[in-house]
Amino acid sequence: MAHSSTTYKAKVRWIFHGSQGLRAGWSILIFAALQAPAVLIANIVMRHLPSLLNGEISPGDSLLFWALQFVVILGAIAIMARIEGRDVWSYYGMAGRRPIAKFLYGFGGGLVCLSLVVGALYAGGHLVFGGAALEGLPALGYGLAWLLNFIIVGITEEALYRGYLQATLTRGIGFWPAAIGLSLLFGAGHLQNAGETVPGIIGVIVHGLFYCLLLRLSGSLWLGIGFHAAWDWAQSYLYGTAQSGHLMQGHLFVTQARGDALISGGSAGPEGSLLGLPVQAIGLLAFLWAVKRAGLFFGGREDREPLRM
Repeated sequence: MAHSSTTYKAKVRWIFHGSQGLRAGWSILIFAALQAPAVLIANIVMRHLPSLLNGEISPGDSLLFWALQFVVILGAIAIMARIEGRDVWSYYGMAGRRPIAKFLYGFGGGLVCLSLVVGALYAGGHLVFGGAALEGLPALGYGLAWLLNFIIVGITEEALYRGYLQATLTRGIGFWPAAIGLSLLFGAGHLQNAGETVPGIIGVIVHGLFYCLLLRLSGSLWLGIGFHAAWDWAQSYLYGTAQSGHLMQGHLFVTQARGDALISGGSAGPEGSLLGLPVQAIGLLAFLWAVKRAGLFFGGREDREPLRM
């Protein structure tokens, strides 16, 4: 009888646990249930903050929305780490050596790559600059407000898609199948943006895969977080273009897309430009080379030298 009971318990345990702990499918289901508050909060906030749906998004409305998402999503990740018995920082990509250096390199790379795309559009006459929209303290204030916004966006989205979900699905189906599936999901999450386009969604998916590559090469989310934050900040604030179908209130320059939207990016912004794709590719390759030279990937100087950042 005792043997039968032990066998039954073993079978039940096998259903829920594998060699790496709680099976990935159950982890995803529990995590999805924990995300219910995030969905509810997002719907409530968007109903009461109209700039998130129509017109230019204000930095205050955006900051409130993303701060709430940040708390709920990272809270859910912390709960799952507790349930699964894992370290919330190292297992999901938030730890690692020299995180500040990785963030700063990522930020610089995102800023340069977006600037290359904007430069190509400007040189081809597909983006017209109309001068500065802000000066002095307003320029500084909006710049810092949007910088804080997009750092929170970068941390939240990278922790969700390339952090918890990537680590969990990797246990079940492997790294690159998980990366491809989650990058498609990342792109699908932008479909609700009013001004988003098909090339823009493709650009989002490509960026998702690139962030996965950075995670794979460095074992850390911080390169992707920095790149993600800078790319969004440069589009929305620095150059004043559309960003994933949205326009932001308070941008440094006034710019306007000209000509065929497939070339200019149109309402999706520079990331939706077909002209920008080869320029992005060149910029991304140069960025990977620079990061490798800095020793921020696995097997680089950071694996041999004491922690400096």
